[in-house]
Amino acid sequence: MTNLKKWQIIKSELVFQNRWCQVRQDAVKLSSGQVIDDYFVNIRPEIVLVVPVTGDNQLVFVRQYRHGVKEILLEFPAGAVAAGEDNITAAARREFEEETGYQSDSLIPLAVLYDNPVKDTNRIHIFLALNATPTGQQKLDITEEIEVILRPLQEINPQEITVSGSLAAFYLARDFLKQN
Repeated sequence: MTNLKKWQIIKSELVFQNRWCQVRQDAVKLSSGQVIDDYFVNIRPEIVLVVPVTGDNQLVFVRQYRHGVKEILLEFPAGAVAAGEDNITAAARREFEEETGYQSDSLIPLAVLYDNPVKDTNRIHIFLALNATPTGQQKLDITEEIEVILRPLQEINPQEITVSGSLAAFYLARDFLKQN
């Protein structure tokens, strides 16, 4: 039994909105009775992330610049579920091919994780793509410049993966592959 209680929302207002970002300001009452009138929440779309494995056990990574941290990072292909896109698996398949120019007929859902539940509304839907094959059909967004990297599964150093969603996905995929 737990004594934890959800916060009571007193007021909620969208205070910023454009195509890149939406921010909501909530006034909340904590279980202690204290009121916080300026709790800001980022309204973000659901994310799909794919761990692609080729037929010869190579992982397909992407390297790209991430402006928030001003670094070029190694991660798995991922992206937002588009507005009105109801099929999460189809969104994963689309994002995977758009970013890498690879596809797979076998997408296996591994987990659904919260990205940053303190301030963000979205989740990351993690998939394993088996027998990934190149199509040459990369379709990058205006903000994307992506280098596709193949690495043998056995040679991956998890410390190279510094994006939390990709690191969690790596361990989930590795454990799934070991068990199956």
